[in-house]
Amino acid sequence: MSKASAPVIRKAASVSLDAALLDEARALDLDVSSACERGLAEQVAETRADRWRRENAEAIASFNDYVERNGLPLARYRPF
Repeated sequence: MSKASAPVIRKAASVSLDAALLDEARALDLDVSSACERGLAEQVAETRADRWRRENAEAIASFNDYVERNGLPLARYRPF
């Protein structure tokens, strides 16, 4: 049995798009709203990942230094 997902609340937004690209999308019968939403979702995910990497860069560098000096913490349990 699967959980029902919460309804998505839609909000109108005014965007400016390249006119030729919009014409081509319409000629191909693309759902422009869905395409814009998909592109925006990808950009949000990429920006969040970049922000996380920047915010955690010091901890990542510290761990990488530790591994360089000491090896992987659980390396002795690796089957290969």
